[in-house]
Amino acid sequence: MTEWTRLPDLASRAVGGGVVWANDELFAERENLIKPAEPVYQTYTFGHKGQVYDGWETRRRRTPGVDQAVIRLGMPGVVRGIVVDTAFFKGNYPPFCWVEGAQADGYPSADEITGWFPLVERSALKGDEKHFFDVRDGRRVTHVRLTIDPDGGVARLRVHGEPLADPRLLVPGIDLAALENGAVVTGCSNMFYSSPNNLIAPGQATVMGEGWETARRRDDGNDWVSLRLAAPGVVRLVELDTSHFKGNAPGWASVSACDERADPGAWFDLLPRTRLQPDTRHRFVVQETEATAVRLDIYPDGGMARLRIVGTPTSDGLVHLRGVWAKTTN
Repeated sequence: MTEWTRLPDLASRAVGGGVVWANDELFAERENLIKPAEPVYQTYTFGHKGQVYDGWETRRRRTPGVDQAVIRLGMPGVVRGIVVDTAFFKGNYPPFCWVEGAQADGYPSADEITGWFPLVERSALKGDEKHFFDVRDGRRVTHVRLTIDPDGGVARLRVHGEPLADPRLLVPGIDLAALENGAVVTGCSNMFYSSPNNLIAPGQATVMGEGWETARRRDDGNDWVSLRLAAPGVVRLVELDTSHFKGNAPGWASVSACDERADPGAWFDLLPRTRLQPDTRHRFVVQETEATAVRLDIYPDGGMARLRIVGTPTSDGLVHLRGVWAKTTN
């Protein structure tokens, strides 16, 4: 065991990591690579594609080539070590692998990521074993790409390192849209699968059912949710989290705002229509704006795990909060 294994796993699903792409996952799903729990095995558990494995497994290649998976780190940072675990893959593990890293700004799809650099050189693997690789590169990493040569199965990929936040996203404030802070859903176009209150619930969603999801639209419209903020405030950052929504995330979203103290009907763009990625926590710094209400529009439909509106209450917003608190605690 090396010292860097004490560092957090930057790729873990528990911290918001996601496997955004794999060229093949016929036998076992790519998402298994970053499950926080240790892999398990049950004998004679066969599905329609064969033995069920707790890992990522590709089909047997009949042509030259390699298989790859791209992982978006839940916490970007400086990688100090990588574990490639082939647990329970004995006759079907890959003989070799290598790992690359990339620094990507924003929320690109896998084919838009460029500038890959080596973290782990091409290395031999054994079956049913954890392989520990020191990483010497000191650059910040947002995505890693695991390549297995030529095919086979890997149970887990651990990317241990030191988290390093983007300072542009370190804005002061609280979540003005948080249910626990007093925000209220005032309208919603559709709540077929789940309540829009889930959008502003505390903590991160752990499964798809803890978010808000609409029915599939068969017209030219779009779905939306409107909120009254916990208090009038200056908005600085918007978070749109599609975690767990993979084949049913919205393609785009926009956020508009209104300061009802000035003009209740004067809605303006807080975040213009923006492309979203599935299963991704998106964070956008916006121009500082006073608002009392916001509206989230998703295009055309789908699911969203969480909506966060980060900012600071205005002076009259604080007066309002203190007044409500005083009336209900006497």
